[in-house]
Amino acid sequence: MNAYAKRALAAVGLAGALLIQAAPSLAQQAGDWPGKPVTIVIPYAPGGFADTRMRLIAAKLEPRLKQTVIVENRAGAGGVVGTNFIARAKPDGYTIGAGNLAPLSVNPTLMQSIPYDPAKDLAPVILIENSPLVLSVSNAVKASSLRELIALAKAEPGKLTFGSSGVGGAHHLSGEMFAEQAHIDITHVPYKGGNLASTDLMGGHITMMFEMGYAALPAIQGNKVRPIAVTAARRLAVLPDVPTMAEAGLPGYESYNWQGIVAPADTPRPIIDRLNKELNEILKDPEVAKAIADSGSQSAGGTPEEFAAFIESETAKWAQVIKEARIAPQ
Repeated sequence: MNAYAKRALAAVGLAGALLIQAAPSLAQQAGDWPGKPVTIVIPYAPGGFADTRMRLIAAKLEPRLKQTVIVENRAGAGGVVGTNFIARAKPDGYTIGAGNLAPLSVNPTLMQSIPYDPAKDLAPVILIENSPLVLSVSNAVKASSLRELIALAKAEPGKLTFGSSGVGGAHHLSGEMFAEQAHIDITHVPYKGGNLASTDLMGGHITMMFEMGYAALPAIQGNKVRPIAVTAARRLAVLPDVPTMAEAGLPGYESYNWQGIVAPADTPRPIIDRLNKELNEILKDPEVAKAIADSGSQSAGGTPEEFAAFIESETAKWAQVIKEARIAPQ
């Protein structure tokens, strides 16, 4: 069990409610599952982080289930459209989906209303991966460590800027949590996409940015930006010389853009358990492990209960950040 999952178990609260057993008739049917193709719904557009990983998982799941696994993209409203589709699907194991940070743990607080309740309408299956972010600064910034960056921010309140892909995303919330925990005043600059923010960081138009590993690596390897720290509990294999935020001077700081697999509530527990078992094995597959590590992410795994507790703890954490930063509901 990973460290963050262990800590999350203390917040289990509603975890049991997330995994309600199905009626006996459905449970009996679970022994014949799957008898037809299984669909994995991705609440984001093709080609992105979630889509790429879930297509690899689907390809590995097919031979283990001895059934076709179809990947279906249902993007919209920051993941809400696709996640709601999963929640409203028939709980028979034939429609499951990607469960991501924003639609499960951020949007319930950030948005004025969403059409599903993550704690009641979805059954967590497994946490697939955690994707830490890399805090990088422009080469024009006179700071080569986190302590120096914090000192610079304290010397010039409000002057330092951090870019993001938009309000409420992992880039933005990571920056707000950094400001809160370091007791500094830095200015958020939202863009209409991470690439635009990254380009301005390389150009020296913004001071810093929290960016997912796979997106940050090209600029770092090209010496176009300077990595200061990573937001994980342990260092990344692809950036072994870059310290964690805790090592760099901010104990307790952790931030991830994560994703797992969820199913509609009332999906028979035997199906949940079968999926969990197969997916835990898939995470040990060398090709999958390498793909996750090479993108700057970290494999997770574990039980449905651990994933449920993790979702609950993440929801509480980001709700506090949103409140402290006074981010208005969208």
